[in-house]
This record gives sequence, C-alpha cells and structure tokens, in this order.
Amino acid sequence: MADGSIGTPAQLRDPNYTPPLSQAIPLGIQHVLAMFVSNVTPAIIVAGAAGFGFGSNSPDFPELLYLIQMSMLFAGVATLLQTITLGPVGAALPIVQGTSFAFLPIMIPLVAGKGVDALGALYGGVLIGGVFHAVLGLFIGKIRFALPPLVTGLVVTMIGLALVKVGIQYAAGGVPAIGKPEYGSLLNWSAALVVIVATLGLKFFARGMLSVSAVLLGLLVGYIYALTVGMVSFDVIGNSWSRAAGFALPVPFKYGFEFSFAAIIGFCLMAFVSAVETVGDVSGITRGGAGREATDKEIAGATYADGLGSAVAGVFGGLPNTSFSQNVGLIAMTGVMSRHVVTCGAIFLIICGLVPKVGAIIRTIPIEVLGGGVIVMFGMVVAAGISMLSDVNWNRRNMVVFAISLSVGLGLQLEPGAVQYLPDTLRILMTSGLLPAAVIAIVLNLVLPEELADSATEEVSGGLAGRGQGSLGGK
Repeated sequence: MADGSIGTPAQLRDPNYTPPLSQAIPLGIQHVLAMFVSNVTPAIIVAGAAGFGFGSNSPDFPELLYLIQMSMLFAGVATLLQTITLGPVGAALPIVQGTSFAFLPIMIPLVAGKGVDALGALYGGVLIGGVFHAVLGLFIGKIRFALPPLVTGLVVTMIGLALVKVGIQYAAGGVPAIGKPEYGSLLNWSAALVVIVATLGLKFFARGMLSVSAVLLGLLVGYIYALTVGMVSFDVIGNSWSRAAGFALPVPFKYGFEFSFAAIIGFCLMAFVSAVETVGDVSGITRGGAGREATDKEIAGATYADGLGSAVAGVFGGLPNTSFSQNVGLIAMTGVMSRHVVTCGAIFLIICGLVPKVGAIIRTIPIEVLGGGVIVMFGMVVAAGISMLSDVNWNRRNMVVFAISLSVGLGLQLEPGAVQYLPDTLRILMTSGLLPAAVIAIVLNLVLPEELADSATEEVSGGLAGRGQGSLGGK
C-alpha cells in the first residue's frame, strides 16, 4: 500500500516525482529483489542446455559466472533506458527490464550440447533480433490486431509447457545426473520440495515484501537446507567467492559472432510476442499507478528500449530483455509510480553486474534447490497463459484454431525425431514447438471465417465440445 510519508497522492501518481533517497533506494532495491531470480535463471538454463552449467564437469563451467553477470548488468542498462530515456528510446515510466523466459524455447535447441562454441550464433540472433524488436516500435500499434488473446495466450502457455521439463530435471539432480543412481533421489527432491513449500508459505501467508520476494526467499531457505544436509559446503562457497574478481567489465563479442538463419528467424518472430507483452505491461503500469491509459509515445518508447536493450546485451554476452510483469504488480501494491525509484534499482543491478563475486555466490546454489524455484516460476508461466486464454470467446472457430496450433506445436516439441530429415535450420525452429504453434495460430486466426456452425466440430470432438465463453470476444 502507498505510504503517505513518501509523498502526496498526486506525487505518488507522477512518474517524474522523486521521493527522498532514503526511501527511493530501498523501494528500488525492492523492485530488484522481486525480479532477481527470474532474471538470472535463463542464463543458467542456457548454460545447462549447452553443457557447461550446474552439475557438469565442463572446463567451461566458469563461463556461467560471466553469463550471470551479464544478465544483471544489462537488465540494469535496459531498465535505465526505460526510466531516464535516450531520445525516443524509453517510456519514461517505472518499467523494470529483465532477461526474458520467452526466448528460452528458441535458445535451448540452438545450443543443446554444443558448449561455448554455440554461443556465437546465439548472440548473433540476440543482436539481430534486438534490432528488429526496436524497429517494431515504429508500428507496434498496427500489428496488435494479429496477436489477440487467443494467440498470445497460446504462445505464453507453450513457453511454459516447453520449460516445465527443465524444472523437473533440475529438481531430480540436473541433466548430467540422468542415468546415474543419484538422479531423482529423495535427497535431491527434498531440497526442491523445501523451496516449493517455503515459497508457497511466504506467497500466501506473508504480506508486503516477504510475499513479493517469495521465490527469492524460498531459494534462500532451500540453500540453508542444502548447507545443513551437505549438498553444498562453506568451503565450496569460500572457494567460489575467492576466485571471483571484485570488479570486471563486460567484453564485447566475447564468444564471437555468427549469422545463423535459425537463430535470427527465431528471435525475430519471438520479438513480436515480446513487444505485445511489453505493450500490456506499459498499459498495466499507467492504469494501476497513474489511473490513465498509456500514450502512443510511451508504448513506442518502451518497445524501442526493449529492442535496443536486447541488441546491446547481445554484443556483450547478455540475453534478450523484456519488461517484467511482476514489477507491474509491485507498483500497484506500493502505489509509487516514480520512475526514479526504478532508476535506483537499475543502478543497483548494474553494480551487481560489475561485481562477479555476486554471480560467484549464485553459482554455488545446488541445482536441486534452483529446481524448486524453477518449478514454481515456469508453472506460473503456464498459468499466465491460461489466464490470457480466459479472455477468449471459446466458440467453435477459436477451438479449432487452438486445437491445431497446440497439437502441432506440442507434438513436435515432444517428438523432435519426427522432423529429423529437415535441414538443420528448419528442424531447430520446428522442434522448439513454440514457433510452429505461434505461426499456425496467427495464420489461421487471420484467414479462417468468423463463424463456424456448431455441428461442424461435433464429429471431431468426441462429445467433448465445450460451451465456455470468455469475458472478452476473441477474433
């Protein structure tokens, strides 16, 4: 709830209001705590998929520290673009940027088992996709018609479904442990369950910042549990801390730069989805914090910052950035609309990104502990997608669009061998599951006629044709 000691009601609704630093800094750090785990998790998952992440014996394992560092640094840089702006870039609103989960189903097959050598093509895609994302700011309002709740809800649901397997693998011991006796052991699962129980307890029975930071605090509880049962030791923590530098600058093109058609197409297509998500977040911030609709200038500026932030991150080894929805809810909870509060949080993120010792501590978290947090986070992604789908008018036409898109996308994701004879580029795009589902949904939604007779789907629904109606009519 808003604190009257911070400012008057009019000031609290003003993005340009600057609260006293003694209050602005803690409020800014609160924003960072709310998104911290979600922000660094994609880098950990990409490293794991490439083969040099948690639980691996890869000589490249130290590179994970750099990826974590860049996640923090460029989330801070992208957030600054939103809050203090750079010409037309940025919305001048309290928008918190962070590494996006949405691109993981594209990134995982690109790097799967290829180690650090795969990162050049990955970051080529991040850079080109980021530039494309920024260009979308020129006409973002004109393409929203192609992405109604039926499409965006399906895409977000598919993102979650593509990732839930990762959470279970982490909780059981990680990919390197598959096939070994310890995989899926009670000890491994106990650490993950401690995190889940602690997260749920804090989320539902605590208030204020304890509830907002439930995942982060749940991981802390799981980390303490791992220490008590010997899954991690103080010696390991001390060695990781001592070997990490106290200060380090990012290195441009550290992993090289390659043009991969699969990466570029994948990142550009996902930029559409990310851009529309940002439009929703901007609208949520202005409605919840200022009681008004977002302007075209704010929406365009936010999209420019999304894309430019991602492109710059790709140059230095960061992953694509997008606006973080959990921080939209935090603004509604605190009632503080000041963009300068979020600027304080961005500066804190940048400082963390320049101090590798922060990443060195994160790197010591047992993968089973992280698995507990990932299960919660990726499950919430699925739930968010289903929530979007609740706005769809579930008539026969929309059921068919959804059914075909989900069947093809999820089916290819579950059985990648079905397209083993396709060229590598097309195979990677198809087995992500996400892109074929999104493309099919967009095309069918645009070309199929509006009306479909009720009897037209009875023959294929096995008597299970629904009658549900969403709150909003979907195209």
